[in-house]
Amino acid sequence: MATVRLFAAAEEAAGAAELHVAAADLGALRTALGAAHPGLAAILPRCAVLVDGARTPDDAPLSDQAVVDVLPPFAGG
Repeated sequence: MATVRLFAAAEEAAGAAELHVAAADLGALRTALGAAHPGLAAILPRCAVLVDGARTPDDAPLSDQAVVDVLPPFAGG
């Protein structure tokens, strides 16, 4: 299972800072996260999602050891 680390509003919406999700690719992981956490589904399209520190297309395979970071847009400055 991939480790999904959630930050800021994404963490609040999911009710957890870290989740473990089994998914074949990033697109399936996004779908699974949205289905399991409806509040997260609302903000996920606006989030930057990194796999092992890099942007990855939704159809790229996702290993069980992958670390996925979900970063909502940052505000302020």
